[in-house]
Amino acid sequence: MQMTKGNIKIMNIVECNDVRKTYQQGKVDVQALKGVSLAIDKGSFVALAGPSGSGKTTMLNMIGGLDLADSGRIVVDGNEFDKMNQSQLANLRLHKVGFVFQSYNLIPVLSAIENVEYVMLLQGVAPNVRRDRAKKILDEVGLEGMYDRRPAELSGGQQQRVAVARAIVSHPSIVLADEPTANLDSVTGMGLLEIMKQMNEKKKVTFIFSTHDDMVMEYARRIVYLRDGLIANDQVK
Repeated sequence: MQMTKGNIKIMNIVECNDVRKTYQQGKVDVQALKGVSLAIDKGSFVALAGPSGSGKTTMLNMIGGLDLADSGRIVVDGNEFDKMNQSQLANLRLHKVGFVFQSYNLIPVLSAIENVEYVMLLQGVAPNVRRDRAKKILDEVGLEGMYDRRPAELSGGQQQRVAVARAIVSHPSIVLADEPTANLDSVTGMGLLEIMKQMNEKKKVTFIFSTHDDMVMEYARRIVYLRDGLIANDQVK
């Protein structure tokens, strides 16, 4: 869907309409999302913020197709989730969405460059092409010369840089980052945010963060505050 702001057409890369999700914890039903409607412009740098249990990670998982809504409509880069089967959703995640997780989610037995290449391997990219692209992106995130190190040989900040490189190397439409600075000190976290900000500005990659980190919110150009499964405030800087 396109929106018009003045004479400029803006494409929404994410559209959510009345999204609801309930989980069962033991014998208790917990409403994680109670009817969230949200539109995010292409090229945005957005934080979904709120306390633990507010619904921000659930919302991020819904946008990434990692979990399905009980009801409501979700459209990502023109793809309507309720009209897609599991195979189509997996293909969307592979080609359109990059993920950065709090726990890095690197494959321990693979080197840094092999971890970055992994998504491109699944996409069927030729070996020489994916190796060249992986080296270039690792250089861009400050890991030149560390190609052959495995995750256990890297610091937490370096592992998260590998995760960011892996998320963006295949040129996704959108990158979803779940608490990406949670396990990092403030200096390392700021360095990582600077890298993602540059990727957003230079490569026009859309970034959506789930966070309660004030530093991430300072970098974000828009902050959507969630509380008790609802949007409490939506602030554009």
